[in-house]
Amino acid sequence: MPKRHTIIYPGSFDPPTNGHLDLIERAAALFDEVIVAVLSHDRKDPLFTVAERVEMLRTATANIANVQAESFEGLLVDYARRKDARLILRGIRAVSDYEYELQMALMNRKLSPTLETVFMLPAEAYSYVSSRLVKEVWGLGGDIHELVPEIVEQRLAQKRGKV
Repeated sequence: MPKRHTIIYPGSFDPPTNGHLDLIERAAALFDEVIVAVLSHDRKDPLFTVAERVEMLRTATANIANVQAESFEGLLVDYARRKDARLILRGIRAVSDYEYELQMALMNRKLSPTLETVFMLPAEAYSYVSSRLVKEVWGLGGDIHELVPEIVEQRLAQKRGKV
């Protein structure tokens, strides 16, 4: 029987962006199962709760059968072990991302030698999009329509009181 390839795409996803969705959709075409894993104990000051982020990701990926979104706590390597996954997905937009992601991948490999990290580049249209920039543009009243899924745009409008 062929091996099933489950890949975990971990992150804070605060908020989910179209760049995240691009990677999720492309990973779903390459792997048997994609688990989008929202880190519960994010050290950053989140705009959305973990439950809100998971729900937005579930809504945004509802049409992709082999994708699931959930939260996790603790070390990613322990979570991957519990999910019987040997692959981690990380997106890289720039050289600065690569330097950070390389350190994380090597540490994960040290902690769990069978865990591999797969790096993917976003589509060119999303190569500059980050959750941090989306929050900044939104916070200053800018148009984020083309940067985030519809559900995220709706939730941001609710936060602003523009329902």
